[in-house]
Amino acid sequence: MNQLSQDEKYMQRCLQLAQLAEGNTYPNPMVGSVIVHDGKIIGEGYHRKAGEPHAEVNAVRSVRNKELLQKSILYVNLEPCAHYGKTPPCSKLIIDYEIPNVVIGCIDSFSEVAGQGVVMMEREGVLVKTGVLEEESLELNRRFFTFHNKQRPYVILKWAETGDGFIDIERKEENYGQPTWITNEWARRAVHKQRTTEQAILVGTQTALKDNPSLTVRDWNGHQPLRCVIDRQLRLNRDYNLLDNSRETIIYNAIKASGKENVKYIRLNSKDDVTHQILADLHQRNIQSVIVEGGRSTLQRFIDTNLWDEAHQYIGDVIFNNGISAPKLNGRIINRESFGSSKLYVYRNI
Repeated sequence: MNQLSQDEKYMQRCLQLAQLAEGNTYPNPMVGSVIVHDGKIIGEGYHRKAGEPHAEVNAVRSVRNKELLQKSILYVNLEPCAHYGKTPPCSKLIIDYEIPNVVIGCIDSFSEVAGQGVVMMEREGVLVKTGVLEEESLELNRRFFTFHNKQRPYVILKWAETGDGFIDIERKEENYGQPTWITNEWARRAVHKQRTTEQAILVGTQTALKDNPSLTVRDWNGHQPLRCVIDRQLRLNRDYNLLDNSRETIIYNAIKASGKENVKYIRLNSKDDVTHQILADLHQRNIQSVIVEGGRSTLQRFIDTNLWDEAHQYIGDVIFNNGISAPKLNGRIINRESFGSSKLYVYRNI
């Protein structure tokens, strides 16, 4: 294993700091910053929430002796901004404090930044180094970059399947109302934790009818995602949890467009592919990530149109022998986790 260079060690710390705010910075990226003087960290910070100070600001504020900044190196995993938004540009902050050296993980491809921060700093004599742990920096903010570069949310497919490859039994209407549990409580807790880090969650009509899900975070603390359901013919009524008005919910359908309280109806063009239309609508709403939780036809539709980025396959030790088959995809396994009798395989679209 290659030993990390000094720059890489400090950049790794930036990434660790940035990760602390996962799920809380939307629509902004996750950013951490470290300030080093004479081989010692004298300040660090991260962006905690949209509208609050950026990572570089918090790092500078944490430095007790500001005079040391003129002989320091500032590390940050994403290019400092150069535009005025809810906060002033971080590139100008670096220039104003006369920080002579800046090391950056990756360039920000967001159109309002896109290299302008580097240009602003270099124009004022700041020595800028880029591309340190670049892959890791891009990976951390993959949702942000997908949203801006592909003009759609980052799509995560998720399902649970039995040891013999089924996601559900063949159920009749008298068996509707509750999900058929496949994984254990520890895996289900992991699912709820993941919901807190994503902005939206989507299911199809059959899942909504059969399972009557709430699509809320209950087994973890954190952000509640926007609830979305595909219900073309408006088969759901007020008896279903998704229409209880407790959370903001979008019903994608082919009949009406209206909004009342927390439930909004978005009419889709039945002649066009619904996946593209849904992702376009979510993009317009500034939603950077969405979990697609089923059912099989909805998951397979995203797979067949190649509109997915990650897939989370939970496998339990239950055996059904027959039922609804799990979706099929081609992807590269990037991670494996064990939750006792339940396993998680994470795939990346190749």
